[in-house]
Amino acid sequence: MEFELDRTQINGFDALLDTTLRTEETLEMIVPDACPDILRVVETEGKVLLHRRETVEGRVELTGSIRGMVLYLPDGEEGVRHLDINIPFTCAADNAAIAPGCSVVASARCCRADTRTINPRKILIRAEAAVDVTVFAPRMETICSQVLEASEQRVEQLTETREVYLTACVQEKPFPFSEDVTLSASKPAAVELLKNRVTLSRGESKIIGNKLIFKGSANVSLLYRGQDNGAYTATAELPFSQIMEISGVAEDAECDMTLALSGADCALNMEDDGRTVSVTLEVLAQAVVRETRVLQVLTDAYSTREPLEVELAQCPMDTRLDRGVRSQNVREVWEIPTPVRELVDCSMTVGQLTRSQEGERLVLTAQVELQILYRDEEGSLFSVQHPMTVPCALELPEGCRSFCQCEGVGDVYAAPAPGGVEVRFALDFRYCALERRTLAALSGLHPGEAPEEGGAHPSLVLRMLGRGERLWDLAKTYGTTIADIISANELEDEAAAGERLLLIPRRR
Repeated sequence: MEFELDRTQINGFDALLDTTLRTEETLEMIVPDACPDILRVVETEGKVLLHRRETVEGRVELTGSIRGMVLYLPDGEEGVRHLDINIPFTCAADNAAIAPGCSVVASARCCRADTRTINPRKILIRAEAAVDVTVFAPRMETICSQVLEASEQRVEQLTETREVYLTACVQEKPFPFSEDVTLSASKPAAVELLKNRVTLSRGESKIIGNKLIFKGSANVSLLYRGQDNGAYTATAELPFSQIMEISGVAEDAECDMTLALSGADCALNMEDDGRTVSVTLEVLAQAVVRETRVLQVLTDAYSTREPLEVELAQCPMDTRLDRGVRSQNVREVWEIPTPVRELVDCSMTVGQLTRSQEGERLVLTAQVELQILYRDEEGSLFSVQHPMTVPCALELPEGCRSFCQCEGVGDVYAAPAPGGVEVRFALDFRYCALERRTLAALSGLHPGEAPEEGGAHPSLVLRMLGRGERLWDLAKTYGTTIADIISANELEDEAAAGERLLLIPRRR
């Protein structure tokens, strides 16, 4: 007969894919009739909106659009003008284990954008986007914790306590967000919104019952043309707070939140004399919740009454090596060929995040693109871009599974310096490192065949523990119990067995 086992079902998720996809898109655009001819393109800046994430057999596909603005100086007119751009894109990654129903966590950013003038009425725009994507598949494991009614069936069982780190929940919530930004009264009123930049920052998150409460902010940077045809900037931090429904996790679980834009619109409200900009966003919040669980695992069993056959299952499980945030402060003097009289705007974008193993260190390297808009000594507007790399070393061993992100923190500081511009900014490298181990657990137990009789059994057995041997091994070999061995040798506990000669009683 089959012995009845107490089985624990563990539901979670397994990461099948964790990568960054790059896409480069081009667009030829005709200048609308209502806009003046282009004398010179000044700057191009974009942001990425994610529209669709889908998994099919062996593949994940993402679609979105690069939205932005081209700033240019018009021919024969004063002041800067802008053109709105919208470039759709599709990117994908292959993995044989991906199937419909997998969960996709993604975020995207525009790494670089530039525009070339073909003629005064036609331009060619090139934009690069980076999309971070992680695909999770539902996973279910069954672990046996004990033999039911073991004492009645004279079954001895060995259980061990194991700690595992489980990706317990992958959940998302889209939500709209709108707010008004009031422009400074000390600057001229706006007549045209030239460009906008929106970055999402995560804040605190907390699990209470079956709800995840999380905070964040939308950091908005605006550039507009004033009534005097000058270019002016405005910034605002717009906080938000949301509640997401989750289940099956403890309140002390750890949450990694990823925020992505799926829609963004900034519009100048001319009914307010050009002093208000209405910001409307569509935000996708994506939560990956991990927690440590302590499991009781049945690893071996035998009977003092009859032979048993044991079936073992190998269950791959994760343990947590490390999790945290490493901040890097960067300062660099950026050489610019033309003298800078005034800085108008400065931005920083994190592109590809690469990883390399150097012994017991994992080195993360973020590709960063800096862009500044400035006036030269004659008052003309120019924009320049500057790529750089920022490394971050983590003490993590080779072979671990790491989930890493890099994001800018706070504002970018820029100021004219001898020979160029001094730039300062900070990056946060977020990481979660796991080690996959195999958990051997008993999965089946049923009567076995009786061994052939090999002659008379000794009435008395004296044994010492061998190297690496446990009282459990002796008891199982001779068909007795640990309790009987301890009692027969008048031991206080198992640890007292040491290297002494032990009397092994036989059960009848």
